[in-house]
Amino acid sequence: MQSIIEFLNENGGELLLKTWEHLYISLIAVLLGIIVAVPLGIALTRIPKMAEVIMRIVSTIQTFPSLAILAFFVPILGVGKVPAIVALFFYSVLPILRNTYTGVKDVDKSFLEAGRGMGMNSWEIIRHVEIPFAIPIIMAGIRLSTVYLIGWATLASFIGAGGLGSYIFDGLNLYLPEFIIAGAIPSMIMAVVVDQVFARIERWVTPKGMRMKQQAA
Repeated sequence: MQSIIEFLNENGGELLLKTWEHLYISLIAVLLGIIVAVPLGIALTRIPKMAEVIMRIVSTIQTFPSLAILAFFVPILGVGKVPAIVALFFYSVLPILRNTYTGVKDVDKSFLEAGRGMGMNSWEIIRHVEIPFAIPIIMAGIRLSTVYLIGWATLASFIGAGGLGSYIFDGLNLYLPEFIIAGAIPSMIMAVVVDQVFARIERWVTPKGMRMKQQAA
């Protein structure tokens, strides 16, 4: 315990910086995943023949070892935060894409017909019918992806991207438990806090009627 207190006294400022780097890398990758995967998931509901092919490709990428993905982008993008964000982006896509596709595809067809009966065009149906009804499932994918990425971001330190992983691996290499704890505990707390923040966002963007239905269930 004393060694941990001494570590915090000596490295408190650096710990905050590395925590911010870790969060920054993770959230930027998730944001890019949302920008790509949500529109792609909606588009695939219109072309089901392509959906299976795209899902297989994305699922295959998800099986690649994370270190291999990081190493792949180093010769192309160099070292630092950019290759780490790009590599993590590829890992963020599958949960968001799969949940978006499933959520939109499973929207009750009667609601779609009602929207068309009201004179809505395709974009208006997506905006006012499909996304509101699919949002709980989409947000579940985003939350899952974010928690995964916060864990995987520890590997970004291998290519000079910073973050809490540098403490963890320095602690393992030098057998310094206080370094391991300083890297592991903040990353776990960060995952829990970010997940709760996204849970609140999910409740905020979910239509009131659907929130009442979920609470009743």
